[in-house]
Amino acid sequence: MTTNKKPPKTVIVLDRLRSAHNTGNIFRIAEAVGADEIIACGYTPAPPHPKLEKTAMGADKMVPCRTFASSLEAVRQLRNEGFKQILAVEPGSTNAWEHEYEFPLALVFGNEALGIAEETLAECDGTISLPMFGQKASINVGNCAAVVMYSVVAFANRHGHSGE
Repeated sequence: MTTNKKPPKTVIVLDRLRSAHNTGNIFRIAEAVGADEIIACGYTPAPPHPKLEKTAMGADKMVPCRTFASSLEAVRQLRNEGFKQILAVEPGSTNAWEHEYEFPLALVFGNEALGIAEETLAECDGTISLPMFGQKASINVGNCAAVVMYSVVAFANRHGHSGE
């Protein structure tokens, strides 16, 4: 029998996401996996926002959200708060399900077209990604967040980490 528990403290940082629908979807994912917080940076839509609320289906009221002018400010604040590992989710790096996570953990997801700001990437402890086998080599940021977050849950459960 498998016991599924939420992972230890995990925060999602969103760097300049354009779509309120994507952001709302990520709120639902965050609530589903027990993430502790979403940090919306730059022009990422944050609650209250009508399009985000529609897609989030109430999760925007269940998952705490902070906002920062930039992802760099957010990452530096998380570092000051004692986060052990801050990872950027970027193409071409270690597969998300092969990484050795440390908690508290922050995961930075970037703009659909621009990615994560370069100065923020430089402040992160490393990068993780999803393998891409198609010619487009691109998936929706919400879909990516779901796979990465469930990879974190699986890692935490395999290694006896629990946020409860």
